[in-house]
Amino acid sequence: MSTLVIGGAGYIGAHVVRLLLERGEDVVVVDDLSTGAADRVGAATLVELDVAGDGAQTSLERVMSERAVTSVIHFAARKQVGESVARPAWYYQQNVGGLANVLAAMENAGVRNMIFSSSAAVYGMPPVELVGEDVECRPINPYGETKLVGEWLLADCGRAWGLRWTALRYFNVAGAGWPDLGDPAVLNLVPMVLDRLERGDRPKIFGDDYPTPDGTCIRDYIHVLDLAQAHLAAMDHLTSDAEPTEHVFNVGTGTGASVKEVVDEIGRASGLDVTAEVEARRAGDPPQLVAAADRIGEVLSWKAEHGLTDIIRSAWEAWQAGPRRIG
Repeated sequence: MSTLVIGGAGYIGAHVVRLLLERGEDVVVVDDLSTGAADRVGAATLVELDVAGDGAQTSLERVMSERAVTSVIHFAARKQVGESVARPAWYYQQNVGGLANVLAAMENAGVRNMIFSSSAAVYGMPPVELVGEDVECRPINPYGETKLVGEWLLADCGRAWGLRWTALRYFNVAGAGWPDLGDPAVLNLVPMVLDRLERGDRPKIFGDDYPTPDGTCIRDYIHVLDLAQAHLAAMDHLTSDAEPTEHVFNVGTGTGASVKEVVDEIGRASGLDVTAEVEARRAGDPPQLVAAADRIGEVLSWKAEHGLTDIIRSAWEAWQAGPRRIG
């Protein structure tokens, strides 16, 4: 028996693959390597494949049957909000079409367990300080829409052919579980700040006039290793004898940190001057988005172990271990 990790050569997926291998599981990774790297999957088998491409369903069925796959963890998706606004049809093709291919292959191969990477983007701009899973989902961009549609598709497959599924709604993921598994993309706040520092530029803060204590946006930052552990907890729960009573879980800490606090923490970890340039607000940024993380603790017995200091220290160490070391 084996676990199929789709997108397992990417930032979050590689952490899950390493944890699975460490506990002795047989792991198969499917990845198109568009944002991942082959050297991140360790001893796992790597199959290079675009799950949204032509013939993907047939190839996935073959992999599932040949490797006796019993569970699938699905990470593969496009995730740039701005790009999704500019190319909505392509985002639906990639994110929803790719997931549909995976689920059709699972149905035909008799694989019944799925962990799905969802996102806090499904909530949009909820009018609450702590966002629980039962808040009405009103995504404000095509990326968030594709994640919500993905959850609907999973529920439909559960009703149609008995899929057992869990969707994990990530909040702001950062840090590194190991120095060689840092975030390789400069798309999120922490690597964006480090990227600018490496180039000799000042960090940027978009808006300092929000209704928050220091005027900058507040988000819930989750250590990538804690997030990876949440996937294992979800899979263990899903593959137990008990019938799942909840399918959707926030993965966060329940505590917010402002953009300024994150930038200041990077300064403390690095010893660098992180005096920021303040620019205009970005459209669509809610002042605060923090997870209510009670459900995942009660059902999956999972709780984040790392705070902001650990997150930033590990991100700094991973950056310094990479090709763009500062200083």
